[in-house]
Amino acid sequence: MTSVDLNADMGESFGPWVMGQDAELLEVITSANIACGFHAGDPDVMAQTMATAVARGTGIGAHPGFPDLQGFGRRKMQLSQDSLRNLVAYQFGAARAMAHAAGGEVRHLKLHGALANMCSADEAMARAAYEGALSVDPEIIVMVLAATAQQRAVEALGCRWAGEIFADRAYNDDATLVDRSQPGAVIHDAELAARRMVAMVQAGAIITESGKQIPAAVDTICLHGDGKTALEIARHVRRALEAAGVTLETFPGRRGTV
Repeated sequence: MTSVDLNADMGESFGPWVMGQDAELLEVITSANIACGFHAGDPDVMAQTMATAVARGTGIGAHPGFPDLQGFGRRKMQLSQDSLRNLVAYQFGAARAMAHAAGGEVRHLKLHGALANMCSADEAMARAAYEGALSVDPEIIVMVLAATAQQRAVEALGCRWAGEIFADRAYNDDATLVDRSQPGAVIHDAELAARRMVAMVQAGAIITESGKQIPAAVDTICLHGDGKTALEIARHVRRALEAAGVTLETFPGRRGTV
């Protein structure tokens, strides 16, 4: 029986500015990546999101990003490896504290936005970021963009990890995501997204825009929370996977190479 986790980025509201549809998404997903206050979120939002995730039994993840509230963490920044380690450790520590206060625990970590995209192409950068988290908790499960430099970094570190694919993003032939500035990079058609995810889960591979299949560890699927069609896509993907006989559950984490 094939199983897969469904994750979404959330807790990204800030003060009175609401981002995403967290409450509704928490009815669909099995793991929540909660912003740590640097690219989005604030202490009140973190506390509320953590408490809701704990109440629903949803797996909790820390979602650190660049210190870029205005750009929502989607602008590239150049940091030394030491600063990058500290950046991730700081945000991860905050997430652990807030989860503990809510009666839960952080079981995984997923990088956000430009930080994630840069690490998907730069193994040394990815390794530094993950070392920051592992210095806080050596048993944390690192969620990685499957078949990229992020995966090579966790394999080299020997830590626990889970491979991620995206329901609403198009792929290049090197397994990286098509840049958001390019036409078709973001998928808004819920039926299309659902068909793609069933096909990738069944194939155990990323299917790129050119039709190329890249064997991948498909442990979890990202369902974004922002955007007009995000919730519709999430619901369609879940229904399609269940109809295909796929079990939905939190990932256990793996070690070593695929």
